[in-house]
Amino acid sequence: MKELKKEIREHLQQSIIPFWKSLRDDTYGGYYGYVGYDLTVDERAVKGCILNSRITWFFANAYLTLGDESLISEARHGFEFMKEFCLDKENGGVFWSVTYDGKPEDTTKHTYNQAFSIYALSAYYDATKDEESIRIAEELYELIEEKCRNEGGYLEAFDRQFYPMENDKLSENGVIADRTMNTLLHVFESYTEFYRVTKKKEVKERLEWMMDIIAEKIYNPKLHRQEVFFDLDYHTLIDLHSYGHDIETAWLVDRGVEIVGNPEYEAKMTPITKDLTRQIYETAYKSHSLSNECEKGIVDTDRVWWVQAEAVVGFLNGYQKDKDRSEYLKAAEDIWQYIKTYLIDTREGSEWYWLLDREGRPYEDKPIVEPWKCPYHNGRMCIEVIRRDI
Repeated sequence: MKELKKEIREHLQQSIIPFWKSLRDDTYGGYYGYVGYDLTVDERAVKGCILNSRITWFFANAYLTLGDESLISEARHGFEFMKEFCLDKENGGVFWSVTYDGKPEDTTKHTYNQAFSIYALSAYYDATKDEESIRIAEELYELIEEKCRNEGGYLEAFDRQFYPMENDKLSENGVIADRTMNTLLHVFESYTEFYRVTKKKEVKERLEWMMDIIAEKIYNPKLHRQEVFFDLDYHTLIDLHSYGHDIETAWLVDRGVEIVGNPEYEAKMTPITKDLTRQIYETAYKSHSLSNECEKGIVDTDRVWWVQAEAVVGFLNGYQKDKDRSEYLKAAEDIWQYIKTYLIDTREGSEWYWLLDREGRPYEDKPIVEPWKCPYHNGRMCIEVIRRDI
C-alpha cells in the first residue's frame, strides 16, 4: 500500500492535475469542453455544466488533500463559472450545458445535474468557507426537494421551467426510464457531502430515506446486484447488471452510512454493500480489470475508464470493511497496474483513455475530454487512495 499510495500521489500531482489546469479558459471562464483523441482542444466546444461542476469538485478536494494553494485558484475559477453561467437566474436550477462563451445551450434541468452542483459547492465550501457557495447549495437542495421528486422518490428530467420531460439523458440500452439507480446514487452522494459540511437534520433524514429506497427498491438480493432502470413504481425495465455502478455504490453507501452515523442503517446497509462488492469481485473482475456490464446475460468486455477507477476504490473499501478479504486489496493493486499499463495515455498533454477493448487497445473514436469525461472518477480514485488509512 505504501508504494501504491506513492505512485498514485505522483500520478495525481504530475499528470491529472496539470492536464486539467491546462484546460482552464481565462477568456470565457470555466474549462474547455472537448479534447479529441488526437489531443486537439476545441476552445469553442459546448461546456457541460456537469463537467464544470465535477472539475470544481476535483480541484477543491485536491486542495483539501494536498494543500497546494494553486488548486484553490482553479476551484474558485470553476465556482465563478458555475455561479455566473450554469445557474438559471430566472427559473432556478442548473442548465445541462452552455456555449463556450457561457450562453445557455441545453436548458434541460436534470436532477442528476442539480445534485452534482451541490456536490461541487459542498466541497468548495469545505475548502474555502465561502458562505455564498453553501447558500447556493442550499437553494439547489430545496429546489430538488420541491420540484424533482414525488412521494416515491426522485424524478429525472425537466425543461427550463421544471415541467417533466423525457429522460433521454440518463436512459440507455434502448429504454427510457422514469427513475434510475444512477440519479438516486448521485443525489445520495451529493447529499452525503452536503450533510457532512452543514449537519442539517432534514438532509440526514433524506439520506436515510434514500438508503431505504436503495435497500427495498433498487437492490436485488436474489441477483446480488442493483437494478438500473425503472418505471415510476420501481418495476425494472431491463435485465442489466452495471458492474461499475455496483462497485461505486458499495463504497459510496458505506461513506454515507459513516457520515450519517446511525447504527440502524449501518446494520441495514452493510450486508448489501458487502454483497455487491463480493458479487463484482466474483463476476466482473477478469483479466486484471473490470468488464463494463452484462445485459441479458451477454457481457460487454470493453474496459471503461471510470469503471476501473471506481473498482480500485471499491475493492480498497471492501478490504477496509473486512480485513479477512485480502483478495480485495490484491485486486485493487492489480487493477492499478492495469490502469498504468493500458488506460493512462502516455502521450504528452494527455490523461486517460476513455475506452479500451478487451485486449487493452484504445478506441480512437472516443475523446479524451467531453461533457462526461472528467477528473471526477480517476481524480477521486487518487484522492481516496491517498486519504484512506490502509
